[in-house]
Amino acid sequence: MFLYKIIKKNQKLAAKRNPAFDTNRFAKFLMYFMAVYWAAILLFLGVMLPALFEGVVPNMEPYHIMNQGFVYVMFADFLIRFMGQPAVAQELKPYLLMPVKKNRLIDTFLIQSGLSGFNFIWFFTYVPFAFLTIIRFYGFGGMFLYLIGIWMLFVLNNYWYLLCKMLMSEKTIWYLLPVAVYGALGCAEFLLDGLPISRFTMNLGEGFIEGNPLSFLFVLAIIVALFVLNREIQKKLLYDEISKVKDTKMKHVSEYKFLDKYGDVGEYIRLELKLIARNKTVKAQFRMAFIIMIGFSMVVAFTDVYDGTGMITFLCAYNYLLLPIMTLGQVMTFEGNYIDGLMSRKESIYNLLRAKYYLTTLIIVFPLFFMLFPVYKGKITLLMAFAYLIFTVGVVFFLLLQLAVYNTRTLPLNSTIMKSNKTSTTAQMIIMALAMGVPLILDSLFTTLFSETVAYTLLTVIGLAFIATHNIWIKNIYNRFMKRRYENMEAFRASR
Repeated sequence: MFLYKIIKKNQKLAAKRNPAFDTNRFAKFLMYFMAVYWAAILLFLGVMLPALFEGVVPNMEPYHIMNQGFVYVMFADFLIRFMGQPAVAQELKPYLLMPVKKNRLIDTFLIQSGLSGFNFIWFFTYVPFAFLTIIRFYGFGGMFLYLIGIWMLFVLNNYWYLLCKMLMSEKTIWYLLPVAVYGALGCAEFLLDGLPISRFTMNLGEGFIEGNPLSFLFVLAIIVALFVLNREIQKKLLYDEISKVKDTKMKHVSEYKFLDKYGDVGEYIRLELKLIARNKTVKAQFRMAFIIMIGFSMVVAFTDVYDGTGMITFLCAYNYLLLPIMTLGQVMTFEGNYIDGLMSRKESIYNLLRAKYYLTTLIIVFPLFFMLFPVYKGKITLLMAFAYLIFTVGVVFFLLLQLAVYNTRTLPLNSTIMKSNKTSTTAQMIIMALAMGVPLILDSLFTTLFSETVAYTLLTVIGLAFIATHNIWIKNIYNRFMKRRYENMEAFRASR
């Protein structure tokens, strides 16, 4: 408990001492607003679902139907955790030099994760739902036992997420683990007779309400097993990371000699490639982006889920936006670690911006390749896929590179973008919103006024105009950056 209290205190102090704590009020307001907004949505669902279930399935109690959907809720919870919950290793590393046993340190962080408020988010739905449906049959005691069981399920889901997150950060092959587990559950549910997964979760929820000890012991046993598994794997990974044996092994290092003929621009492209190849966090983000792009492309191409809806247009645009937002959306934040060295050479920032533009243009070819599957299946036209490519390289890149002027907070190379709140500036939020919204708004406007062929031709022409003038607007960005270079350099140093 003493170690637990110290860690909690340090985390609160770290949040208060973050440079973004006092300077970015808009981001904090937006974060609190979104938290209240989603809490209100979940609360609304908890109030409305009982009446909805009674109307749809009048021969069953609403809590039986709700319990049948446990797996779907836990799957949604699993995905949401990737956006807001850090891995244990990410918070554990600063404490490795403390005179504390590694087992005790890991156990403390795992216990802290199990008691995290993240495991209570869905209570905004389950508490009003249980109040409206369970109390009249089982009283407050049944409701209380039910909510304890629900909390244990989300604690279980928490340790399952931590296990997957830890393994996936080490090897790409481990992305197949959640795919295999949820795929097996889906096959068992829909291919076997009687919907066995839904029936099992319904009986499990009934056991919670009735206070059946076997239901609680079953979930508790899985929680303990996942806890121990997380601890043992975390110990092994920590040992491997601090082991001197691995540090002494020499690996082949590519120098990308073919870039020498491109001068300073080639040198900065080489720097970007080494950042992507050597930094574990950046590599993990690229792997996730490629998996999402492949997933979206396959869903559009081989399913009818989004046929006849605007979601096909959104997914097409998002496939092209994913990698640029990841790379250009953080422009200058990684460079903030060595901004003084960059500023020592004339026009080095200008060549750096050109290098980022050219490299991201080459990377954007990958989404085009993935979008050929929906084109082949006739879900979208080749003109649409090509138009979004050109518009992204022209207009969207133009918008994102503006952040070179306004990004003033250094992003540590060992920090994830989703976890770090150092980069959530007002300018970044506005420009990213524009980068994601402008293609869809113009697409909707042009397809309303003209035929699809004319609309996508106009998007292509606009994109080509920005591509043809890229040297002009990149030079403009560079000049604006240089006018406020001392202010930016001071901010980069302060946020390291």
